[in-house]
Amino acid sequence: MPRAMQAELLGRLAIALSAGIDPRKAWAMELARVPAAWRRRLEPVAAALARGCPWAEALAAADGVFPRLVLGIAAVGDRTGHEAESFRELASLLERSVRTSRQLRRGLVGPAVQMAVAVAVVGFLIFMAGMMAHDMLGLGLRGASGLLTFCGGLVAAAVIGRLLWGQLVASWRRHGLCRRVLDYVPLIGPASRAAEAAAWCRVAGLASGVGLDAGRLLELAAGVAPGLAVDPRDVEERLRRGATLAEALDRTGRFPLRLLEVLAVGEATGNTAETLDRLAGQLDDEARAGFEASAQAAGWLVSAAVAGVIAVIIMRIFSVYLGTIQSAIGGR
Repeated sequence: MPRAMQAELLGRLAIALSAGIDPRKAWAMELARVPAAWRRRLEPVAAALARGCPWAEALAAADGVFPRLVLGIAAVGDRTGHEAESFRELASLLERSVRTSRQLRRGLVGPAVQMAVAVAVVGFLIFMAGMMAHDMLGLGLRGASGLLTFCGGLVAAAVIGRLLWGQLVASWRRHGLCRRVLDYVPLIGPASRAAEAAAWCRVAGLASGVGLDAGRLLELAAGVAPGLAVDPRDVEERLRRGATLAEALDRTGRFPLRLLEVLAVGEATGNTAETLDRLAGQLDDEARAGFEASAQAAGWLVSAAVAGVIAVIIMRIFSVYLGTIQSAIGGR
């Protein structure tokens, strides 16, 4: 289910449960509101609630509709008796994620349009080169056959990019080559790390606020920030030896120093949830600014590429006319 739809559904559930409405009735009201395309997928939740299942188990009955994060936080609510509060926090978390994604997409609209126009212009010039008997771009492509070859190359590049995307995401989550490369990319690297750390802080803060143990806290946080996933058993073993959570996480080598320092302060003062939530807000702002700057940089790069194509075309056309003039002068 799209995150925006999940946020609306969970937000309304939080309001209904806070008002004391029976879970079965609250869910029946939501079934009447969701689009028909999703209604059948959500009907197993109603059946599970009718059998007396807790929220986490009931939502899991809608196989594949809700992500692990939603199921995990719902389990926290079931365990602590704060179902409404858990759904409210989930809705807020999802809404922030949706806003960030929308801002990033808006920032990329301009560069995408420029790139599309540039590709269309190149295709048009390839087609026109067949009529003019001159390769204006120097690509060795002319006329309809050249245009087909160019389009085929674009399709092949899109397919290869789609196939590689899954590998890149997996590499990012495993702290593989993709993450190591992005760490050195200006703007986008720091923004990605800030966004991931912010998501981890929000979930960890929520889990800490309801008194969840460290192992379960780390499992839930890993669901929303896979790049910061660690083995809960190793961390719990270090905790049993007397280490603080910040010290145990520091030994994994995966967490940024800033997050560990804030976590240490929260543990020392007994305000772990509040300090993590405050840091999450700061990291969200930094990630948003970084992504917006990355989108602007992408726009500048696309503009430079378009300008470069125009310059190449002008130079090649000028060289043709210059060659023609020189040939005419030499013939005389």
